[in-house]
Amino acid sequence: MDVTPLIRKGQNIIQGYKGGSFKISGNTYENALIISPHELLEWNIPEDFSSLEFEHFKEIINRRNEFDVFLFGTGKTIKFLPKDLKIQLKNEGVALDVMDTGAACRTYNVLMAEGRRVVVLLKPV
Repeated sequence: MDVTPLIRKGQNIIQGYKGGSFKISGNTYENALIISPHELLEWNIPEDFSSLEFEHFKEIINRRNEFDVFLFGTGKTIKFLPKDLKIQLKNEGVALDVMDTGAACRTYNVLMAEGRRVVVLLKPV
């Protein structure tokens, strides 16, 4: 599925996702990722969603003032964060918009193309 809008040169665009991989600005990645318009990081998170902990979000917490919108693509289906983790993140200034990975890819591309300060955390499908 191609989700490519028109963008400014040098920005990270999500061109597609399938089979556990992502195509970002012409390169293929097979890990969970943290993507902003100007940065791409591999994200070391557990396979089991219920094992996510506050520590897994340190990269985002450390950069929370750089972004206005925080998206989290949870894989093939939407999975919500445990309530205590959601509260911890919110107390640190990070309110994640949780959705399936496909929706997160499309939403990121639209917001990034609009010039918004957006970051997306993606779990592979």
